[in-house]
Amino acid sequence: MERYLQAKYVGQKRFSLEGGESFIACMDELVREAGEKGVQEIVIGMAHRGRLNVLVNTLGKMPTDLFAEFEHKGPETLPAGDVKYHQGFSSDISTPGGPVHLSLAFNPSHLEIVNPVVEGSARARMERRGDLLGEQVLPVLVHGDAAIAGQGVMQETLAMAEVRGYSTGGTVHIVINNQIGFTTSDPRDLRSSLYCTDIMKVIDAPVLHVNGDDPEAVVLATKLALEFRTQFHKDVAIDIVCFRKLGHNEQDTPAMTQPLMYKIIAAHPGTRKVYADKLETQGALPLGTGDLMVKEYRAAMDEGKQTSDPVLSNFKGKFAVDWSPFLNKKWTDEADTAIPLTEWKRLAEKISTLPEDFKVHPLVEKVLRDRAAMGRGEANIDWGMGEHMAFASLVASGYPVRLSGEDSGRGTFTHRHAVLHNQNREKWDTGTYMPLRHVAKDQAPFLVIDSILSEEAVLGFEYGYAASEPNTLTIWEAQFGDFANGAQVVIDQFIASGEVKWGRANGLVMMLPHGYEGQGPEHSSARLERFMQLCADTNMQVVQPTTASQIFHVLRRQMIRQFRKPLILMTPKSLLRNKEAASPLSEFTKGGFQTVISERDESIDAKQVTRLVVCSGKVYFDLVKARTEKKLDDVAIIRLEQLYPFPHKAIAAELKKYPKLEEVVWCQDEPQNQGAWFFVQHNLFENMSEGMKLAYSGRPASASPACGYAHLHQEQQKSLLNVAFAKLKGYVITK
Repeated sequence: MERYLQAKYVGQKRFSLEGGESFIACMDELVREAGEKGVQEIVIGMAHRGRLNVLVNTLGKMPTDLFAEFEHKGPETLPAGDVKYHQGFSSDISTPGGPVHLSLAFNPSHLEIVNPVVEGSARARMERRGDLLGEQVLPVLVHGDAAIAGQGVMQETLAMAEVRGYSTGGTVHIVINNQIGFTTSDPRDLRSSLYCTDIMKVIDAPVLHVNGDDPEAVVLATKLALEFRTQFHKDVAIDIVCFRKLGHNEQDTPAMTQPLMYKIIAAHPGTRKVYADKLETQGALPLGTGDLMVKEYRAAMDEGKQTSDPVLSNFKGKFAVDWSPFLNKKWTDEADTAIPLTEWKRLAEKISTLPEDFKVHPLVEKVLRDRAAMGRGEANIDWGMGEHMAFASLVASGYPVRLSGEDSGRGTFTHRHAVLHNQNREKWDTGTYMPLRHVAKDQAPFLVIDSILSEEAVLGFEYGYAASEPNTLTIWEAQFGDFANGAQVVIDQFIASGEVKWGRANGLVMMLPHGYEGQGPEHSSARLERFMQLCADTNMQVVQPTTASQIFHVLRRQMIRQFRKPLILMTPKSLLRNKEAASPLSEFTKGGFQTVISERDESIDAKQVTRLVVCSGKVYFDLVKARTEKKLDDVAIIRLEQLYPFPHKAIAAELKKYPKLEEVVWCQDEPQNQGAWFFVQHNLFENMSEGMKLAYSGRPASASPACGYAHLHQEQQKSLLNVAFAKLKGYVITK
């Protein structure tokens, strides 16, 4: 196939497998043997090297469809689309053990970043089947030799391999080891280990090194690897030592930088011919059969015929997920997220009740007592209770909840306490209790995981999980929102753009603690501005809720409404315990999520208001306090709770409330070059009337997300509050 494409589409990028063709024999054997051993689904992750070959010869993609992509004649149904060697595919293949569903994950050019996505997808499929060991689901990861040794997400993914919340019953790793990374082949520059697969020592996974010029040995290694995985449910690797006939892509000339290597490669007849000559010499094939098979294959390709015979065209497994109910929905679709008072009280009692003889820490005991009082309506509901009641009501209604991240069980700021620890326990692995697993007789599962200390791989895993399980509330929580920058590739390549590139919907929730409380550069900002810059094509939702009822409704909305887009939650820190952020019980038993929260002070006369301060997040409470101290009655303050999709109708309705309105001020905690200012600026402007002025109030532009000096933080905070209410000057735009 590789030589056929090289002749038909001269010089076009395809990232040829030529020199490593035995990988196709490896995949063929893997699918056949896995099916015989009871595997019913194989989830595959691989970068671009050999991807087109796998699509056609393993998954059975029609050659005519591939040719249309080469000739730029394929359907253009997505807002952006992607190049052909990033495309995913799925099919059902007949094996001696029955049908096997193959799923090749869509993959960006960031090579190994697909690894955790595949693992998450495999885990979701396992849980849907009740397959706790991975006997029916097999993840397969295909690596390049330079990438497996060089990219850190590989180590992070391996670190999850045998961890309870992320294990997938063992992954088969296949390395297409062509001994060259782009143009780097000098051993002194390649890596610091002897073998590219030495990273597998992290989890003591066996590695089978095999000569790619010997397809029979490759097939034997594949059988051994699968036997090991089946027996022990641990990771195993096959290192196919081969070569790369052409350049990194077909427009490169590798001899420019690797003259010695490519003199040898130029004289190599090719793996197919070496094997064909061997079979003919042994008498296993009549002379000339190899060339005849090539002609037959080329003829089939010319006719656009499917090259993989066992593809099942009309088969659909009973565990297949139907995404159709979630497509073509609008973010404005209504969702009834309130719950009846009787159900509220029942659930509240369940989550605040302990088993007999279960002793929690005194501080946790107080939290449970307070939650019980909130459940009875004796106190306003705080953030932790609002969040817990969202989870409880969802699992009671049949929606599973999966929450992972560093410190997720307790919560980084000790507000959650979803996992309770018996202070009298005698063994480290016993004595925990999760009230959210005991709210209803036939409830859906609740799982909370204190993850490994990883952002990139864990977020990738949860994205993959959510991609395969639309009916589960899947949440990744950063320890601090700032740490999401360690997973920026997942955010950029999958979360923000996966749907417009590949048509892959996803309902993942990211909880990112965000708030300027004088804790320095790495513990203040979740880099809101980065998410705002990525917002387009209604690709995700960015929300900064400020009350307990808002977090309750937005989490429930994410599942009850059939609109499935990633939800980015800028969650608070100080507001977790701020009584002003607590909500009355009535806001949970009626109403819903508000994209904009109107002025709450009834003493403010809308007819006298000349200035409207618009803000988002914690700064609202600082603004209200400052306005009271200044005794101002002509300034209204509203909260923009949903930043994207921007709620134009709600904002327009707010502006109409104030007939004398002259000035709109956007106030934020973040520096001017960060936060939401540059995003909301034109959106606010769009809703303003002729003659109105728009101004900015916030910290000055900064190269750092926040200052580390406490006194400077206080000065900046005081200044931005003063500017919000002072005579407009500096950066002012007039409509």
